[in-house]
Amino acid sequence: MTNKTSTPVSKDLLKNAPKDVVCPTYDRENVTEGIVHIGVGGFHRSHQALYLDELFQSHGLKDWAICGVGIMPQDAAMNKALNEQDCLYTLVERSGKKSNARVIGALKSYIFGHENPEQVFEKMAHPSIKIVSLTATEGGYCFNQGTGELDFDNKGIQNDLKNPGKPQTIFGYLAEGLDRRRKAGVTPFTVLSCDNLQGNGHVAKSTLLAFCQKRDPELAKWIDKNVSFPNCMVDRITPATTDAEREFVRDTYGLEDAFPVVAEPFKQWVIEDSFCNGRPPLEKVGVQFTSDVAPYEKMKIRLLNASHSAMGYLGYLCGYRYIYEIAQAQEFIPYIQGMMNEEVTPLVGEIPGVNLSEYKKSLMERFANETIKDQALRICLDGSSKLPKFILPSIVEQLERKGPIRKLTLCVASWMRFLNGKDEQGADIPIQDPQADRLTGVTKKTRDPKALLELTDIFGDLGKDDRFVKELELLVNMLYDKGARATLDFVMSEQK
Repeated sequence: MTNKTSTPVSKDLLKNAPKDVVCPTYDRENVTEGIVHIGVGGFHRSHQALYLDELFQSHGLKDWAICGVGIMPQDAAMNKALNEQDCLYTLVERSGKKSNARVIGALKSYIFGHENPEQVFEKMAHPSIKIVSLTATEGGYCFNQGTGELDFDNKGIQNDLKNPGKPQTIFGYLAEGLDRRRKAGVTPFTVLSCDNLQGNGHVAKSTLLAFCQKRDPELAKWIDKNVSFPNCMVDRITPATTDAEREFVRDTYGLEDAFPVVAEPFKQWVIEDSFCNGRPPLEKVGVQFTSDVAPYEKMKIRLLNASHSAMGYLGYLCGYRYIYEIAQAQEFIPYIQGMMNEEVTPLVGEIPGVNLSEYKKSLMERFANETIKDQALRICLDGSSKLPKFILPSIVEQLERKGPIRKLTLCVASWMRFLNGKDEQGADIPIQDPQADRLTGVTKKTRDPKALLELTDIFGDLGKDDRFVKELELLVNMLYDKGARATLDFVMSEQK
């Protein structure tokens, strides 16, 4: 059934909510902000904001609403959409023929820091803010992938040290917000990274301390002593919003929403219980608190994220454009299952309360959910940041164990072939990566993988491992000479 008219999402909608859409019934005016979140994209709105909305709706809390912040120029569209919609938006969960819509009210305000950084500083310095959370993407932490150290050659980092009043990275904002609290004698906020980085809290702390050591050593000492950086693991497949999602929300639910978000039903959040200024009781809505997040992080990053990357690059080269198509393709199912079972699972170890066989089975089902139109190109974003976290650590560990690496290496080879910028039919491949110019500058000169392996900030010492280099050369050359499908057939035939 298609609705012929649509109602704009705004606070007026809550007065007469559609019967088939769950809307906030709590009084948003009386909920105070306790969290600043930097990086309000689809994932944050399908995940953290939903948990908090449920906390307000079902448990009556009133002091943990979110102030969203956008610090990138491209956040202008989100700024416009949310502020025109009273910071309300539609979240749709889809699986098979079923879908459920909910208007989320946990986000109370949104600041476009790119144009008004001072307003962000003031908000972060306010005593009511207890947590600053982040989804800055893997590349947003500006560190050298080989050494793990903050990259002081990064233009954004250089800007933030020279122009603290007009920062371009998360570090400039965090440093200024914490410095104002330090000078005012206000308890610091917890910094909660929600990005796909193993040890994301450790990464956030080490990079921020390195930045502040350059900016003001006394501030660095104060942060080291007083600020908490809990690790956490987050999981929910959330594709980017396109016109298709807008049309679905309009036609199915009669809502006019400039930036709805569609996600799978599954969601998970595991957090290290280490906060310096209080936290919301998220355990009431299904969040797991633990003393050690590392096993859960490793499981998710090495299995889910790594499999996504393996499907994304090779699948795109094979002509697929959506993840569900790749996950349903008969030639890909044994490849992804084999990579997980043979090359990754032996490295993951035991996970408290998790049956790994069931977890991997659920991943294959989630990947194949065709109602989630997750584009392969979204998965292929920022490969120079993702592969060093999702794929390369497993290769390094397997090399040390003298274990199998061919399926993992095929992912690396596919990325290198992808970076050529042309598919097998000669059509352009859009390369979206913070190091795109540098990477494509190499691949346009030579297809020899050794040239890319010289980028030690990405590959570390892997270029010195003869076994890996030989394997990579074989697969890269085969991708160029015989094509993606023939290369995949070769890799899978080798185990028969």
